[in-house]
Amino acid sequence: MTSSVSAWLWSERFWLPENVSWADLESPPPGVEYPRLKHIFIALPLAVGVFLLRQLFERLVAKPCAHILQIQAGVPRRAQSSDVLERVYQSKACPDTRQLEGLSKQLDWDVRKIQRWFRVRRNQDRPSTQKKFCESMWRFTFYLGIFMYAIRHLWVSPWMWDTRHCWYNYPFQSLSPGQYNYYVAELAFYWSLMFSQFTDIRRKDFFIMLVHHLATIMLITFSYANNMLRAGTLVMCVHDLSDIFLEAAKLANYAKYQRLCDGLFVVFSISFFLTRLVIYPFWIVHSVLFESWEIIGPYQAWWLLNGLLLVLQVLHIIWFYLVARIAIKAIFKGKVSKDDRSDIESSSDDETRTKPPSQTLIPKDNNHTANLNGNTHDH
Repeated sequence: MTSSVSAWLWSERFWLPENVSWADLESPPPGVEYPRLKHIFIALPLAVGVFLLRQLFERLVAKPCAHILQIQAGVPRRAQSSDVLERVYQSKACPDTRQLEGLSKQLDWDVRKIQRWFRVRRNQDRPSTQKKFCESMWRFTFYLGIFMYAIRHLWVSPWMWDTRHCWYNYPFQSLSPGQYNYYVAELAFYWSLMFSQFTDIRRKDFFIMLVHHLATIMLITFSYANNMLRAGTLVMCVHDLSDIFLEAAKLANYAKYQRLCDGLFVVFSISFFLTRLVIYPFWIVHSVLFESWEIIGPYQAWWLLNGLLLVLQVLHIIWFYLVARIAIKAIFKGKVSKDDRSDIESSSDDETRTKPPSQTLIPKDNNHTANLNGNTHDH
């Protein structure tokens, strides 16, 4: 049964073009290496290393920077001890009017006092500004580093300047060390986000982000398995760029450099527009849709890939609408409104969060993501 499930999952007719088999990819010419799924599994132990590296980075680098910028951890006010209210809070952090009235009768407390208790209790679970600063600094450092690495590799790659090279001789395209390192680093990072979700402060979008990270991990893994690395590296690189400016804007916001924050957010909005509404659809998606059809022809996984890329483009349009509203207010009012930012992202139950993926504003993301006052994950 296991073998039949495996054969169905890795059907050659689904994942590969016509007249190509997995056996063909198992026997590359001398001096040539094709991607093999087992090679990408090293991302799992590396993800543990990335997770531990993040802990060291936040403690040894980010926290000292926060102290220099006078960003304090802060000690939230503690809610009065109440087993009854705590049990209700664990199931529903914002009880409705009927529940408040019932609790008022049960505890003989004024309704306003109970409302105040829940407000204080929610504030207890909010991450401190220092913690959010440290997490954003870690993501900023990763996105900046991985983007610079990707550009260094792609700059000398012919498919960056002519996307038709993504499909010439596909899938018999050799795997370069740069491609392998890039894929492993991105995959390890997203696995580390999976780990950190269970150790970080639990947020209201926990399950949304869990699904987002799982989908990103699957897409990276499958694109590696069927050797669609050239197009994959372009997609990841395009999504990483705007996240750099987003995390930088958050850092400026936490440090209370409002003008710098607003300026960076406008730069983020412009970069988001250029990379995800111009370069991504008219360069990458166009290549995957039309150039690949012309050169290799469609097959079953081809339809799946294009469907996912088009769904992602729809999300980009929705996210950019939300981002543009904030950027316009930053330009014409001179300051990004805190309330409006919560339309994009929030880490509390009092705020509404909608996140563009890439962890972040994208789906790696993330994504990825965007209230400057909130806490986000990634790609």
